[in-house]
Amino acid sequence: MRLATVTFFALATAGIVAGVSAQQAGFKRTVIQQADLSMPGREATTAIAEFQPGATVGRHTHPGEEIGYILEGTIVLEQDGRPAVTLGAGKTFFIPPGTVHNATNNGKTQARVLANYIVEKGKPLATAAAAK
Repeated sequence: MRLATVTFFALATAGIVAGVSAQQAGFKRTVIQQADLSMPGREATTAIAEFQPGATVGRHTHPGEEIGYILEGTIVLEQDGRPAVTLGAGKTFFIPPGTVHNATNNGKTQARVLANYIVEKGKPLATAAAAK
């Protein structure tokens, strides 16, 4: 039974990664935790996003909220309908469900973000959005 559980977890994690596999060069999102919530149909996912200098994630959405904390470096966060903001280490951000957004590292050093997602279970963690 333990092998089946480990196999299921590995396949589920691979599915999450495949859902965001259209990542840009210099950007990497690594899921470090995923769990069902007490709210039916929702799950929490925690990931580390790494941006090399000049890297961007690309315009995208999530099927729920994203709550982020900048661990190191600086990113420029763009959300449709809001002015772009530059966030450095120790700063936080919140992105509502379905909001088209993008993050770019315009700095000279790596940027790392701890991202928590409260999303609809079974949907891709991120979906690419049309370019502006």
